[in-house]
Amino acid sequence: MKRVIGMSSARRWAAGARTPALSGTRRRLAAKIGIGEIVMSHVTRGREFLHTPGPTNIPDRLLRAMHRPAVDFSGPVFTALARSCFEDLKPIFRCAGPVFIYAASGHGAWEAALANTLSPGDRVIVPETGNFSASWSRMAEALGIVVDYLPGDWRHGIDPAMVEARLAEDGARTVKAVLMVHTDTATGVTSDVPAVRRAIDNARHPALLMVDTIASLGTVDFRMDDWRVDVAVGASQKGLMLPPGLSFTAVGEKAIAAGRESTMPRNYWDWRERLTEAQYIRFCGTAPEHLIYGLREAIDMVMEEGLEAVFARHRRLADAVRRAVGVWGEDGGVAFNALQPAERANSVTTILVPDGFDGERVRTVCRERFGVSLGGGLGRLEGRAFRIGHMGDLNEPMILGALAGVEAGLRVCGVPHRPGGVTAAIELLARTAAPLDPPPVRT
Repeated sequence: MKRVIGMSSARRWAAGARTPALSGTRRRLAAKIGIGEIVMSHVTRGREFLHTPGPTNIPDRLLRAMHRPAVDFSGPVFTALARSCFEDLKPIFRCAGPVFIYAASGHGAWEAALANTLSPGDRVIVPETGNFSASWSRMAEALGIVVDYLPGDWRHGIDPAMVEARLAEDGARTVKAVLMVHTDTATGVTSDVPAVRRAIDNARHPALLMVDTIASLGTVDFRMDDWRVDVAVGASQKGLMLPPGLSFTAVGEKAIAAGRESTMPRNYWDWRERLTEAQYIRFCGTAPEHLIYGLREAIDMVMEEGLEAVFARHRRLADAVRRAVGVWGEDGGVAFNALQPAERANSVTTILVPDGFDGERVRTVCRERFGVSLGGGLGRLEGRAFRIGHMGDLNEPMILGALAGVEAGLRVCGVPHRPGGVTAAIELLARTAAPLDPPPVRT
């Protein structure tokens, strides 16, 4: 008798909708995703546990904020709400300068940072941290920028000494910027922003410091002005809990000044155009109204909890994930990709599987059989890793449910691991739980 288990609607066709005799195409697809001869039910119950490192879970409160009719985006009510978002993003970036909002993915904000500060032929230094430092480099090259790519191993953060040495060699001051990724979502590695700032200062170099905070903003401490970051890039779909579709550049005075000298062709991304009180020009067209409604609610939620409390929650939940992964890997099976504990991100954990095993297979089993969606390995880690996202709107039961799904998936796939990771995570969370307020004393 064949087992019947739930599956997502996206896989029903491959399963043959409860028909044992699959067609040739269905049989090949079923074999590829590991369904085999299991008969899949078209019915699923409960919620999928979304633990990709973007998009992240969207709170019901935020969904309700977006569930409203369209309005006149140039009217006084929406204009006031939108302007409040521009201002109230500043405390999240911890900056005093302007923050620009784009109807774009994080890649759009990458391009805005480059197009507004640099000219074709300019040189930049990009320390390699993973897939996303490589992607930002390719974008820069497509714009005619010359990239000096400092090699890394995808398992360690940026080496500030390497940045300092390369800048010290630039006696002609041809390097115009250092581009760094704070947390590389592919590798789960977080680099030290203040250390890179000190490296630039030690070399007495005028290069701009641009930081991609897409996977770190709202999950770990970031202090744009205190750390003298010139441009910070962010996006909506990670720590800010929004759907994909908004991205941000927070900009300091030095970057604004560089923009006046830039000869890079630009229009939509142009900060000069957007530094205006005119609503239409500020968004370079029709405002993305419903995402702005959501952004307003997301900012309110962050500020109600408090940034420091948000960071502490992310750190504690990440510690639970790390505790589980540490137990799973005690016998030499799965392993952390990030080798240094201090560099392991509080937003995503990248887990290597042993040679001979397929990280994508683990991801598929976790999603289709246990309802837990994970991130896959990217770039040179494709097939060699999977990723657990743990940022945004999360609490302890959500983390424990995801870890239970992963441990079950490892067992189904036969991936070597020591059992007990979930129990270890429970113990950590129980030990670090905040005490309940004492009940009021009756008199």
